[in-house]
Amino acid sequence: MTPRHHWLLALLLGCGAAQAETAAVVPLIPPSAAKPVDQQPDADGFKHPLDSLKFNPGLDQREFERASLDALDVYDPWESWNRRVYHFNYRFDDWVFLPVLHGYEYITPRFVRSGVSNFFSNLGEVPSLVNSLLQFKGKRAMNTTARLLFNTTFGVLGVWDPATRMGLPKQSEDFGQTLGFYGVPAGPYVVLPILGPSNLRDTGGLVSDFMVGQDIDYLGVASASSDHWEITALQVIDKRYSTDFRYGQMNTPFEYEKLRYFYTESRKLLIKE
Repeated sequence: MTPRHHWLLALLLGCGAAQAETAAVVPLIPPSAAKPVDQQPDADGFKHPLDSLKFNPGLDQREFERASLDALDVYDPWESWNRRVYHFNYRFDDWVFLPVLHGYEYITPRFVRSGVSNFFSNLGEVPSLVNSLLQFKGKRAMNTTARLLFNTTFGVLGVWDPATRMGLPKQSEDFGQTLGFYGVPAGPYVVLPILGPSNLRDTGGLVSDFMVGQDIDYLGVASASSDHWEITALQVIDKRYSTDFRYGQMNTPFEYEKLRYFYTESRKLLIKE
């Protein structure tokens, strides 16, 4: 064997040893185990957390429903009576209020309905002003006073609402909020005939606000209403016209519970304003 052949043999033996050493260090990966780059797991190896989520078999759907109803719990010791009144209001609204409302909308142009709503809303600023003062809300009292002046004068007795366009939004306050401001508890939940959701504190507030409106008799509407029942009837129809709520619109058998909860929580928020 020539020296040249010896050199070639040594070179082949060296390459074979290097390949054997590389194969021992790097394990072979089967083609089936290889994954595309976009399917590689995250750095924490927690690609599908729901696969490892453990459910408690002792808690069933009834427990979930009970917990959900507990979240909507409101102090309602007169629930049996309240539900009867609620169903009465439901039927009265469906059989009387809404047909009358549809007739009112049919025979009355929109701008007239808007003027009626603005007029009665302007009257409502009076008890709102009184309650703002009772709660020492000076800024809100000034806002309400300005609204009364502008809407009664420039708005022609409140038929138009220029105050809102001037950057003075309506901010309502009632005596129920005033009582809550001074720490009077809400008391039991109450469903009032025709008027709907309330509580013991807010029911007393409604009576007080009504008496304030009668005593102040702004624009002489209160005294005129005693002689003309149609003014009161128009005010009641306008109140329903201005209220967007419709019974059954929640499409749930738990509408009573939801209304009770929404009313209670909304009153808490209004008192904290």
